[in-house]
Formats: sequence, structure tokens, C-alpha cells
Amino acid sequence: MKHTQQSGAKVYNPFTLSLYDWWVLNISNKYAWKCPTDTRLLPFFLHHMGETHLDIGVGTGYYLKHAPATHAISLMDLNPDSLKIAASRVGNTKIRATLQHDVFDTFPADWHGRFDSVSMYYLLHCLPGEMTTKAKAIKNAGMALKPGGTLFGAVVNPAAHFLALFGATILGKEVPHNAFGKKLMAVYNKKGIFSNTNDSADTLRSVLDEHFAKVTLEQHGAVALFSATTPRSS
Repeated sequence: MKHTQQSGAKVYNPFTLSLYDWWVLNISNKYAWKCPTDTRLLPFFLHHMGETHLDIGVGTGYYLKHAPATHAISLMDLNPDSLKIAASRVGNTKIRATLQHDVFDTFPADWHGRFDSVSMYYLLHCLPGEMTTKAKAIKNAGMALKPGGTLFGAVVNPAAHFLALFGATILGKEVPHNAFGKKLMAVYNKKGIFSNTNDSADTLRSVLDEHFAKVTLEQHGAVALFSATTPRSS
């Protein structure tokens, strides 16, 4: 069965989003992925976040609600329910713009070179395809950065090694998953919620190095935390 980005996005509706913080940020991060939200993911997010920030794949807006009141935040997601809930949670004083958009498509021209930081938290492992396919999304995100800006994220790895745009992603390859994590990986990949069976620290670093001159990677449990600055010229 071929999965598309819609497969990962459509699982989020008002009901599932009402359970997101409890299930993903509390239970899954702590017990399945071994990367606690409060001691690992939130501090990493706040450390890399700039004053003008774009969050891609917004979830419920949990991390953004902790941003300083002076920060200007823009939201991008394919799912309108996620955008609505995150914007409401963060509040009008911080939100500058929201955009329903596919990260694989080129960003609007006025979103290029606009942000001090761009986050891709728990986004890459939900995108379809191999890491080389996901490189298009990483490249697009990098184009939204101001000179000197940072892209960061977190990703769940199907097989955990060391892994930092800025972001976090769950790895599927070469990482130590416990029984709980293995079961979730299998179910999520079968349903198309995740697409990370072959994602590894090495493949992520290779893609980031291709598009950025400065890359850092670190791993906690099955989660890769990454940051990247200085996009390379196309």
C-alpha cells in the first residue's frame, strides 16, 4: 500500500488531537521512545528557537506555548485542525501567520528568508518515502531561514544512532527500541502514520550535510535531535 503525506496528516482531528499531549508527549515519549518531553525535547526546542519562528508540523502547539511573549510565530501544516488548535493554544499575541501547505511544495515567495528559526518537530518520520525523498522538505524549510538562521527538529528513529534546521524525529533503523516502541513502530508504519522504517542517523545526517554547511546531531533513546545552519547554494 502506498502512503502519502495525507496518510500521516489525516489521523489528526479534534478528537485525536485532544489525546495528543497525553499519548504522544507523555506516554510515548517517556516509555516508547525514551526521550522525555520535559527534560529533553522542550529544552532543545526553546534553546534553538529564534525571535521570528516558523513551526512546521504544529501538533497541538505544546512547545510553542512556552515561547517568550516577545516571539513572533508562524505556523505551517497540511492539517487544518492542527493549525486551528495550535493557533488557539499559542494565542493571537504571538501568532503572526498560519499557512495550510504541503512541505514538499515550494513555499510562497514571501516566506523565503523570513525566519530566525524553523522547527520540524516529529515531522520527518511522518513524511512518506525514504530520507532521500524527505530531503525536498528539508531543503524547502531551509529556504525560509534568514541568513544565520537555524533549522532544527526531532525525529523518531526505527533503529537508534546519534543525531540536529532544528528538529526532532523518531528513527527506525540502528536504534534500540524496546518492546513498546517496536509495537508502535509496526502499527504506525502499517497505517501510514509513520514512514521511518529505514530512517537512520546516518541517512538523516547525509541529507542535512547535503543542504547545510553546519549540522549537529544528538540522540536520546529512539529520537534524533538535529539542528542545521548555513544553507548551501542550490
